[in-house]
Formats: sequence, C-alpha cells, structure tokens
Amino acid sequence: MPQKLLIVSGSPNLTSRLYGPVQYLEGRLDEEGLQHELLHIAELPHTDLITANFAGEEIKEALRKVEQADAVVFASPVYKASYSGVLKTFLDLIPQEGLRDKPVLPLLVGGTIAHLLAIDYALKPVLNALSARNILGGVYAVDREIERRPEGGYTLSEEIVSRLERSLAEIRIELKRRENEPASLPELHV
Repeated sequence: MPQKLLIVSGSPNLTSRLYGPVQYLEGRLDEEGLQHELLHIAELPHTDLITANFAGEEIKEALRKVEQADAVVFASPVYKASYSGVLKTFLDLIPQEGLRDKPVLPLLVGGTIAHLLAIDYALKPVLNALSARNILGGVYAVDREIERRPEGGYTLSEEIVSRLERSLAEIRIELKRRENEPASLPELHV
C-alpha cells in the first residue's frame, strides 16, 4: 500500500511565507511520487477548534487524516517564541497516542534566528506528549530567506533548500524503515 504524508499547516494566513517551504516539500513529494496532502487548520470551523468540538464533521475528518498518515509534517509560523495558536488548538484535539509510530517533522518559520529553539522547547514536547517517538530534527527558517515572487510562489535560500532536502531524506528513510518493521507493539493491559 502506498505511504502517505500529511502536511499540517498552522498558519492563520494562507499567504504566509510558511508556504514557501511547504510548497517546496509538496513539489518534491510530487516528483518522488509520494502521496501527500496539505491540511490548512485555518480552514476548519473556528468554533469547533476553539470549543474542542470532536463531533464536528470537518474536525473528525481532519483527525482521520492524521490517523491515516504514515508521516506528518507540522508547519507553523513562530509567534511569541512558539508555534501558532491555530496549530495549538488542533494539537489539543489529537488523541493522546495519535502520533504513535509516525515519523514527525517540525517545520517553523520565524522572523529571527533567536526563535530557533522554538522547535525544541515549544513544539517537540507537545508532539512527544502525543506519543510521537520519532520526531525528526526539524527545519527552522528565517522569513527573510523566503522571497515572494511577483508572479506568485516563493524563492528559498540555498540553506533552506538544503535543510528541506536533508529532512526529506530522513522522511524517506523512516518511511522505508516503517514499511519493513513489524506492526507496532501490542497494548499493555494492566
């Protein structure tokens, strides 16, 4: 069965520079023939997100996409030295073991290098609390390294491209490993 990667965007703005690296990843995944999907959290019903309405159809479908994904990229702009509140509201809805056995790649874009540690100190602990045990190194980009082109789209610095390529290689390795491993450990009944 083909493996599927889900990119979860925590940007409240659909024209954010965050979409430079996201579009780059999507293009590379297309080239490699890897199934992928982009989930814009900002397009989910806001009331359902804020009130944690698990019964909302669009919320259930979004959570189903996370459950069915073989690997997940969590992408967000950096606000106040952390990932976005939009992403936080969605992470709060993922079941406690919702990321078990999935390679997870954090991808953050911030205004300054000073927020580089937002991946390690803000996002990774929450992903770990959701049972992600295979959290890849992550990609942090400073927004000045992502140029909007007048005709649309983005140009990325060579450094960002290099980090994205390294992360794609990690994802490929982890997906291959997952394909060759036996099913996850049985649940413990205490």
